[in-house]
Amino acid sequence: MDACTVYSGYCWIKAFHIVAVIAWVAGMLYLPRLFVYHCDAEVGSAQSETFKVMERRLLRAIINPAMIATWLLGIALVWQGGWAFATWFQIKFVLVIVMSAVHGMLARYVRDFAADRNRHTQKFYRIINEVPTLLMIGIVLLAVLKPF
Repeated sequence: MDACTVYSGYCWIKAFHIVAVIAWVAGMLYLPRLFVYHCDAEVGSAQSETFKVMERRLLRAIINPAMIATWLLGIALVWQGGWAFATWFQIKFVLVIVMSAVHGMLARYVRDFAADRNRHTQKFYRIINEVPTLLMIGIVLLAVLKPF
């Protein structure tokens, strides 16, 4: 059973965890879309330089802080809720690790674009754009339904 009431610290941590997750996933969905459009921009053009700024700011100002908050608040929820050995949580944890790896991969692509070393096509980034969505679906279903 969930220990969340309007006056409990657990409830507040859970609410801010959800906000952080939304920000993290939203950024992870938007960044690959920027990459798709950045692929069309000529290297050194004003458009390419604008994309570089947008990608860097999105990563540093939204995605990175949101991921850190998601992890810290999530750890607090697991500790307070005693979920560490629940099967649903362990599966969810693996999916969050994969989401974090995708985050790292996207950060590397930001650096590649910044150095004008993009090695991927628009199609690649369109496919990568779907990965956070699939992970999010699994994570949310596990967290809400706690099926195991």
